[in-house]
Amino acid sequence: MTTTQTATPVDRFLQGIVTAGIPTTDAWTDDARLDATVPNWRFTVRGADAIRSTYEGWFADPGRFEELRQLPTPGGMVVEYVLSWEAEGVPHAAHHVHLLTLADDGRIAEDRVFCGGRWDAALLAEMAAADG
Repeated sequence: MTTTQTATPVDRFLQGIVTAGIPTTDAWTDDARLDATVPNWRFTVRGADAIRSTYEGWFADPGRFEELRQLPTPGGMVVEYVLSWEAEGVPHAAHHVHLLTLADDGRIAEDRVFCGGRWDAALLAEMAAADG
């Protein structure tokens, strides 16, 4: 017996991250808001198209989740992950936390994301050495 599962908007967002398929992801409400804290900066964009455009640049290369946690909250979800990928043959990684507010239909109405930055191979090696 096979079971068919319908992917939620959050599932589609996460799939778009690992496949570099953000441009076709329909995970957000039309009036969704992205509040992004990145190294040394914070910015906001509004609307599904603006969010897709932002994330298309962030997740331009296919990758994989080294860690992934999804914690339901009243009205939403917290998603934390460590993503790894290669860009121009160089390994990279990033650590993100998304505080998601979901609309009644499950689409993302607000995404407050905290990004630790993009770490290339040299920085990953330095962090590993410091970790002991």
